[in-house]
Amino acid sequence: MAEQHPHHRPKFHISPARGYLNDPNGPIELGDVFHLYYQSRSFPDLAVPVEWGHATTTDLVHWTLHRPAMGPVPGGLDSDGCWSGNSVVEGDRVRAYYSGHVRSRRFEHILTALSDENGTNFGAPARLLDDPDAADGIRMLRDPFVWTDADGRHMAIGSVADGGVAAIRHYRSDDGLKWRYEGHLAELPRTVVDGVDTGEGWECPQIIRVGDREVAVVCSWSFEDGPGSVVAFPLDRTPEPRVVDDGHDFYAPSVVRRSSHGPLLFGWIMEGRDAAWWQEEGWSGAISLPRRVWIDADSVGTERLCTEPHPALDRLRTGEPRHANGAVLEPQSELVIPAVAGTVRLWFGMNEWVDVDLDPEAGTVAVDTNHASVDVRARGGRVVAFGAFEAASARPAVRVFIDGSVIEVFTSSGRSLTTRAYPLSGTGWRVEAPHGALVWSLAEAVRPEGRLGDVALETAGTPLR
Repeated sequence: MAEQHPHHRPKFHISPARGYLNDPNGPIELGDVFHLYYQSRSFPDLAVPVEWGHATTTDLVHWTLHRPAMGPVPGGLDSDGCWSGNSVVEGDRVRAYYSGHVRSRRFEHILTALSDENGTNFGAPARLLDDPDAADGIRMLRDPFVWTDADGRHMAIGSVADGGVAAIRHYRSDDGLKWRYEGHLAELPRTVVDGVDTGEGWECPQIIRVGDREVAVVCSWSFEDGPGSVVAFPLDRTPEPRVVDDGHDFYAPSVVRRSSHGPLLFGWIMEGRDAAWWQEEGWSGAISLPRRVWIDADSVGTERLCTEPHPALDRLRTGEPRHANGAVLEPQSELVIPAVAGTVRLWFGMNEWVDVDLDPEAGTVAVDTNHASVDVRARGGRVVAFGAFEAASARPAVRVFIDGSVIEVFTSSGRSLTTRAYPLSGTGWRVEAPHGALVWSLAEAVRPEGRLGDVALETAGTPLR
């Protein structure tokens, strides 16, 4: 069946030509090439076992999609799916650490696999840990994250303990293959903080170094409700989890601790439409834009992980900026909005629009997708970021990236809101905005390997560091 709404497809976010994409896994830098792995299925069917998809870039802007780098071994330790984890560089090779899913097992296998010399194919997996003993009181254990510091190799694994205690279990190793349990990096009984459920357990733990501090990024999760929110907290104090992204559709982030581009964070942009719709269209999911991170404190001293789009993304802009009010809005666009009270309306058609509401006095930015589509299979809603503005910052008050159905909003204080919109109207889009707002057209920047030819990489523009 022909795709009915091609204007929904992202063109500068990584997304599948066909099939299902979810968690990013283990972005790393090997030589001058940046590799990003992610969970994928070749068909838009959740019964298909998960592989690790693979994309590369040399500039964080232009991406090439490759064949899957890892697939389940029939009858093996990951026969029903290569689930989440990360990867590290070993010489000129890449070592993956991940959860091997077998439907008949209570726990995932904690596995490792080594790539060929350029990170494009992984060999057979080896098991690293035994299942927890019943006396440990562990109900879920998965998603290893491995890193190396001056004091050796570390592994963090997400868990659920008896009594609804979420924890990051900590392991150490001398060689990356034999691991010993060292205790918890952090733990927290299930509670509600700032209106957010901190989870019965934590999955997809990531440990990112920000300045001289270690910050945990985890996904709240429960047996009854499944995935919750992405939260973060410094490891050098009692956990006070705060949401990383205030939108509907950001989950399962993956971090780069160090690279020539600095510490980075990527996330899975989920769908905001019924499964029957994306299955009909033949594709689902996208990877967020690469984000730089820092720590800041709010008005009462609570620390929060802040993000912004990497400056390299300015290279997506084509042509000159235009005054946004009344301008044609292309499916690949960026809006830069000053800190003035009012509403920016993205008009898709007579009865389809998205509002971005700015209230500098209250310090809020809200994104309302309740009228984004007349198709009832699209989910609407309104999300709000508080403490959204930082007057002393050189960052724009608000940046809005539109890529087909993907909308990523960033504010000057480092708040972000990621959501989706699925208008049936594919042409005639326009902007209604206050004075001073600008709009750029953005370029297509993702290509399948061997299909569209080489991408000409720009050398001018914002430095990558």
